Amino acid sequence: MKPILVVDDDPQMRSALKEAIRKIGHGADVCENGLEAIGRIARTNYALVVTDMKMPGMDGLTLLREIRRRSASQPVLVITGYGTVENAVETMREGATDYLLKPFSFDSLKKAVESVMARPAPSRGILTADPGMEKILALARNIAASDISVLIHGESGTGKELLARFIHETGRRADHPFVAVNCGAIPENLMESELFGHEKGAFTGAAERKTGKIELAAGGTILLDEIGEMPLSLQPKLLRVLQEREVDRVGGKEPVPVDVRVIATTNRDLQKECREGRFREDLFYRLNVFPVRLPPLRERPPDIPLLAAHFAEKFSAAEGKGPLGFTDAGMALLSSRPWRGNVRELENVIRRAVLLCCGDHIGPDDLLFDDQEEPAGFAGKIRDMEKELILRTLKEVGGNKAKAATILGVTVRTIRNKLAEYGQ
Repeated sequence: MKPILVVDDDPQMRSALKEAIRKIGHGADVCENGLEAIGRIARTNYALVVTDMKMPGMDGLTLLREIRRRSASQPVLVITGYGTVENAVETMREGATDYLLKPFSFDSLKKAVESVMARPAPSRGILTADPGMEKILALARNIAASDISVLIHGESGTGKELLARFIHETGRRADHPFVAVNCGAIPENLMESELFGHEKGAFTGAAERKTGKIELAAGGTILLDEIGEMPLSLQPKLLRVLQEREVDRVGGKEPVPVDVRVIATTNRDLQKECREGRFREDLFYRLNVFPVRLPPLRERPPDIPLLAAHFAEKFSAAEGKGPLGFTDAGMALLSSRPWRGNVRELENVIRRAVLLCCGDHIGPDDLLFDDQEEPAGFAGKIRDMEKELILRTLKEVGGNKAKAATILGVTVRTIRNKLAEYGQ
């Protein structure tokens, strides 16, 4: 599995980011400036470059431009401060895959990294051995070159966002931004500004102009994840984007033209939502120009061993373990499961199994499912791993409990309580 490159002139931040990325499940290399990063990128194929904006010599924006000059497909996540929002917008226009605003939590970093890492390489595609999925990918390739709106329907955890990124990456907009918005994760009172942007002074607290996600995706693709969660009051504004190809910022005097492809995903029956008055029928038909149903994992039995092996390779490398296989009994157990959480559930199960496995093959005793009791000794193993992780993180940040808490996604109080529990 390809590593992630971290570029930051602050040694403590480099160390913290490296440990956080390892916790997420990826290996990481670090360097302290843009020039060193360019040399490393020339020698190593990185899955992702994570770079700070403000650095002496070659700053993050200059580094991004140099990376884009050499490669149009290298994913780059830019870290910037709240005081430089306009710079963040500029990085998106220059080809950044995404940006993260300081200060950020471990969960925010994890979400950003996993979102970027979910982008499939067109040459590799989406991992599947299922004939039905192969037909879906063939359809996706056929529509990728067009600007047709796509509505992807499927259960949670089936890989709807991954398929949306596949369509983007194999189309003519691949070198432009792919911006994903989870409509269910944004509070209703913030969603209008988040999607469409606002002008300075548009409302109390609007101290500067904000560019919305749709504008940030200009030239590329906007993914509206779980579109069924969008408030009814905002649906007419989205309909205008689809019909007129323009955005109305909050407090704006005139609409702003946008060239963007729209892909939406949902786990709901939107036709039923329309009948019951929770979703606009005209918006549904604007989005549903090309519908795609993504089958659940239980309908794709050939994919279970393929994905299990992929996740085992990914997580064993991240944990510094050798290659792990599966016993016949272990694979039979995996294949017999209903997988209500789909691919996401399988990934979690394999991640736990890699941690629990003491040999070179994962068997039934290593497989902990969400709906079963803990195996003997599991709680003790988890406590030992937790202790090791906390103490190692504290060591790498020089004993700074606040930084360690941020990396681990917990409170400082939790760190103190755990240390007291360990007698330290």
